[in-house]
Amino acid sequence: MATDAEIEEDLSPAAPEPLRHVWPAVEMLVFGTIGLVAAFVLSVDALILAENPNAIFSCDINTKISCGTVGTSWQAELLGFPNSFLGLMAEPVVITVAVALLGWGGRVLFPRWFMLAAQGVYSIGLVFAFWLFHQSYYEIGALCPWCLTVTATTLLVWMSLTRINLLEGNFGAGLQRVTATPLRVYKADILISVLILAIMAVMVIVGYL
Repeated sequence: MATDAEIEEDLSPAAPEPLRHVWPAVEMLVFGTIGLVAAFVLSVDALILAENPNAIFSCDINTKISCGTVGTSWQAELLGFPNSFLGLMAEPVVITVAVALLGWGGRVLFPRWFMLAAQGVYSIGLVFAFWLFHQSYYEIGALCPWCLTVTATTLLVWMSLTRINLLEGNFGAGLQRVTATPLRVYKADILISVLILAIMAVMVIVGYL
């Protein structure tokens, strides 16, 4: 486990550019990979449900925890195809960006316009993920473990991407002062992430377990 001093050194604005992104890039790589696995499983399940809507999956624990119930809802294909296909397209991009930021194969640093575009697109994805959580919780009346995994990883990747943009000052001079204390940024987004995930966990436990 890295110490605060080690993290602060890596995140410091004075550190070499690629080094500053080590921790958030590692997080993007790990959570993006987990999200990709979850999206792949959901995509396979969607194809099975298309052939047999009554198919039973290992995550169909009961009427409240059921991938099949969520997968056969209209919300699962909001754009006319399984939502998980979006994850199959988005997560490889996340993984590629993370690997590039880690410096494998050339120590790539992306231009401001690219990082802001990535932030914007992933922000839409985050809103979409939480909308699906809301729909599952309040409208469908069932939760899918793999969908919950996607929601969690989307949040964590978004937090890491936001931290990179903060450290780079990509949000403009108005937020530039935030990067003067990178360790606080690091701790703040961990605290916010844990708080949101804890709230979700309590909601699941209280409402569905």
